[in-house]
Amino acid sequence: MKPKRRTRIRIILFLAAAIVLLLARNIRLMDQNRRREILIQNSYARALEDLSAAADNINNTLEKQLCSGTSRQQEILANKLFNEASTAKQSISRLPMKEMSLENTYKFLSQVGSYAKALADKTADGGLKEEDYKNLKQLKDYAQKLSDRAWELERAVSSGEISISSVSDSDMSNDVPDITEGFTEFEKGFSSYPTLIYDGPFSDHIMQKEPLMTKNAEPISKTKALERACSVLNISSNVLTDITEQEGKLPCRVFSDRENTVSCAVTKQGGYISYFIKNVQPQSAKLTVEEAVEIAKKFVEDNGFKNMKVTYFERLQNTVTVNLAYSIDDVTCYTDLMKVSVSLEDGDVLGWDSMGYLVNHRKRSFPEKVISVKECAKLLSPYLECKSSGKALIPTEGGGEAYCYEYRCKTEDDRNILVYINARTAREEQILILLESEDGTLAM
Repeated sequence: MKPKRRTRIRIILFLAAAIVLLLARNIRLMDQNRRREILIQNSYARALEDLSAAADNINNTLEKQLCSGTSRQQEILANKLFNEASTAKQSISRLPMKEMSLENTYKFLSQVGSYAKALADKTADGGLKEEDYKNLKQLKDYAQKLSDRAWELERAVSSGEISISSVSDSDMSNDVPDITEGFTEFEKGFSSYPTLIYDGPFSDHIMQKEPLMTKNAEPISKTKALERACSVLNISSNVLTDITEQEGKLPCRVFSDRENTVSCAVTKQGGYISYFIKNVQPQSAKLTVEEAVEIAKKFVEDNGFKNMKVTYFERLQNTVTVNLAYSIDDVTCYTDLMKVSVSLEDGDVLGWDSMGYLVNHRKRSFPEKVISVKECAKLLSPYLECKSSGKALIPTEGGGEAYCYEYRCKTEDDRNILVYINARTAREEQILILLESEDGTLAM
């Protein structure tokens, strides 16, 4: 009896071990599947986010085309449109959609770039007609609808309202999780489709070339650099105990405290304050935005920088960041830029970034022989109503500068647009869409 009993026990133990192994394998497979589902879900959400961003860019570029009156700028914008449309199509291809369900959407994305290029050629041959602008306006409206719908779907997927399951290739023709239903309204809206699309402007040009103010300046010692950091921060020298080196095109010594609540960079040549940051989060707003702007303006004046003009500002919670540009002879030099952040709680200056100014500022002379502001204004798009004009120096993509007329305009639907036309060549250099609110200005 005992041998038989031992045999039964062995069998039971073997079966139990097999069951445990099977359960462990199933749990592992379930976990792998769950992880795979999460990765797939995230990839779909990312594709929708990319599609939404591309549609936004298409919409904004089309609006700029409506505001452009020269072939050169039309060609630049057409190339951007072509690239953004390609990005949008690639994003759609990453989604589990039935391609034929989006026939009109694909047609729109395929045609928008090529149509824009055709208009650029037409502008070079003599200008656009009213019908051309009408078609551009319709294309822009479709781009806006596509953007709105894509963002709605992206939010629904991210929040879990819509769950997109993984689907094997063999299932694609039978049971695709058809999120194209979200585009149904957009698809049906092509009945009138044309038969044939803060910061503040110019703030990203900063570190593209060798800094001019420090180029031939005398080097300063660590002791002198520390004195200047303490002076601008109005703190004792024994607070800033950590010193690090910052290399690159604008070499600095960076001073900070042990808790990293404040840091300040001083250029090794010339001893200029490149930037400082105070890691403080104001809890309330006791000052107005206008008062904060005045504090920022006075701060740069007190630190020896004159003729600085407030251009744009942005409020984020209880902090206001103000952009200031050097201004001389009624020319706003967007190349020579500073940013100052001010607390609305107590008016303390929480940050100062002068890198744009240090990189680009120098004595300048502006050309006397230029095309008149009235002549250049004739190049403005008929889609725009010019409200005012001024003179500006703006950075170019190649690292240079362009002396321009700055035209502040309105569209038919009351959008604010800035157009920059080169005063010497009459080239349309730049177009910016301004989104203005009580919290600041966003330029696109």
